[in-house]
Amino acid sequence: MKLSTVDSLSTVDAAQWNALAGDDNPFIQYDFLRALEQHDCLHNWGWQPQHILIHDEDTLVGACPAYLKHNSYGEFVFDWAWADAYQRNNLDYYPKLVTSIPFTPAKGPRLLALHNDKNIKAQLIQGALDIVEHKKLSGVHWLFCEEHDIAALKSENMMMRFDYQFHWQNQDYRNFDDFLASMSSKKRKNIKRERRRVSDDNIQIIIKKGAELSEEEWKILYNFYQITFMKKSGTATLTLEFFQAMAHKLVAIFAQHENKIVAGAICFQGKNTLYGRHWGCYEDYDSLHFEVCYYTGIEYCIQHKLQHFEPGAQGEHKISRGFLPVQTRSAHYIAHEGFRGAINDFLQREQQAMLEYGRSLHEASPFKKP
Repeated sequence: MKLSTVDSLSTVDAAQWNALAGDDNPFIQYDFLRALEQHDCLHNWGWQPQHILIHDEDTLVGACPAYLKHNSYGEFVFDWAWADAYQRNNLDYYPKLVTSIPFTPAKGPRLLALHNDKNIKAQLIQGALDIVEHKKLSGVHWLFCEEHDIAALKSENMMMRFDYQFHWQNQDYRNFDDFLASMSSKKRKNIKRERRRVSDDNIQIIIKKGAELSEEEWKILYNFYQITFMKKSGTATLTLEFFQAMAHKLVAIFAQHENKIVAGAICFQGKNTLYGRHWGCYEDYDSLHFEVCYYTGIEYCIQHKLQHFEPGAQGEHKISRGFLPVQTRSAHYIAHEGFRGAINDFLQREQQAMLEYGRSLHEASPFKKP
């Protein structure tokens, strides 16, 4: 078997990549990653593709989406303090190697291996370590990994880290009222009140697949995406052309008031999961964010028998609306021996604090106690 790296997926066979990636998670599939490369979403923001491949003759048997990073933007596993510590000691933290999906804080496969082969995964991990050594990088980081990849990374003595997101799980609900019936009376009444405020404002919710959007609707949806970043003093890194290239996986949720679209959300749909990604609005309406970004998505999942809804990173306020805490996991290797020990010590202390935090989150569950 031969290990190699490529700075673009243009030379990789799409069918072979997707055979390893599977059809469940849309972000690890070839079309998503290639669209990022083709539509100017990477290099300007510090993401330089360095994908790791393993071939058995002409067959791709292992792959790992990897990027040289010159900053920590768009990763959502925060290591700014580590970079600051390096700088204070006159050391370079950047560039580093990151195995992740750019600008996408969603769990998914990171070590793609034929038949989930442990030996192939070990070779992919070693391939990343070889890049770190050859290019004299500060380290490598595998972000938002699934459990089977975490097991492979643990076996290679990588340092572990975790955080929490808030995900909705479909318990075979028949409809939205059935979902509400599983919640405590207080939480159920609050959700009904928030939904009623939207309907009382005569706002209609419209759901469209990406392939159904008109040119004007695409412009409006992309404008919402840009507005949110401007409000937060951020940068809209994904281009309109990228979203249009992913129309076959995109679900748009619009809010319409007096025949005018006033808010919208961008979601992506996997085989069993809806992923909430971005939202924006022209004006503030009471509870509209909750309707567009949470309740409509839950209703969509129930109607389409999707098992999970991941509405994005952070946000403890999601718990009272039916989204429970789920661990998101990452693995890290730091090349500098001294900093490796210091960061490992930090991660051990952080882990204890996060476990306490997780217990408090679970205690806030809005669902009826068994």
